Amino acid sequence: MIDESLFRQTMSHFASGVTVVTTALGERLAGLTVSSFASLSLNPPLVLICIDHAASSHDVIAAAGKFAVNILAEDQEYLSRRFAMHDGAKFAPHSYTLSENGLPLLEGVLAQIECRLHSALPGGDHTIFVGEVIAARVFGGRPLLYYRSGYHQLG
Repeated sequence: MIDESLFRQTMSHFASGVTVVTTALGERLAGLTVSSFASLSLNPPLVLICIDHAASSHDVIAAAGKFAVNILAEDQEYLSRRFAMHDGAKFAPHSYTLSENGLPLLEGVLAQIECRLHSALPGGDHTIFVGEVIAARVFGGRPLLYYRSGYHQLG
């Protein structure tokens, strides 16, 4: 089996967009920064996110049965860092709205994807949550990228 540090170093060479996944369970809002996000199917429209079992949002996503993927713009590194924290207030006042589906959607992002939980699959120390897309909005702009353990912009 490959050494964990070598695996981390190897995977850091794959550039990815940065998302913040949000959810709500009753009055409780939860969210975290996620780079393990992908389109899975066009028909039906499905996406997947991979969430560490130890993440505080993991069980909230599972219990809520729904989540939103907020695709961050190049000037939103601060949001990525805020939602990567384990403690503290992640949802600043006036920085989000609640959708008709009861999901917190972040302001100023490139796109928002609302999902109903389709399935949850084991994936080592993570759970692969598959979401059926029930709503999407595109605002445009340039993406925030994560590469070799740092934030970057296109160009």
